[in-house]
Amino acid sequence: MKTKSKLQQPRPQPAAPRFKALCLFTATLLLAATGCKPGADPNANADPAGVYSLVTVNGKNVPCGLTHEGVTLTVKSGVFTITADGRCRSQMTFSVPQRGDMSRDVKATYTRQGNELTMQWEGAGTTLGSVHGNSFTMTNEDMVLAYQK
Repeated sequence: MKTKSKLQQPRPQPAAPRFKALCLFTATLLLAATGCKPGADPNANADPAGVYSLVTVNGKNVPCGLTHEGVTLTVKSGVFTITADGRCRSQMTFSVPQRGDMSRDVKATYTRQGNELTMQWEGAGTTLGSVHGNSFTMTNEDMVLAYQK
């Protein structure tokens, strides 16, 4: 005699919870994918031309004291001018003990790629800098110089 096997038929499940889970999973993937892509820098096409005032040297507010190449000095002020025609100029006033106030005025030409500037100084080497909104930052001779328009 044959016995009838009683196989359980799968119960139909409501589709709404699975659909919601699939939608949530897809949305999470889309958000993760767009968040991982580097966005366009809004400053990349901004005109860097302008006059920037020195605000910090190596993270210290100007005026500030520091040691550079074995000499202790006080940086009193600075101005960095970037022109639209590919030129720039750095002017800095500082004080050195037993010599008093001194100033340094140097000129360069620059090339630009996005918000990065490569400056070729007259009679000297090159320095890299970057413009972000109203800020200009460069590292020169192991000093991080931060300027603000």
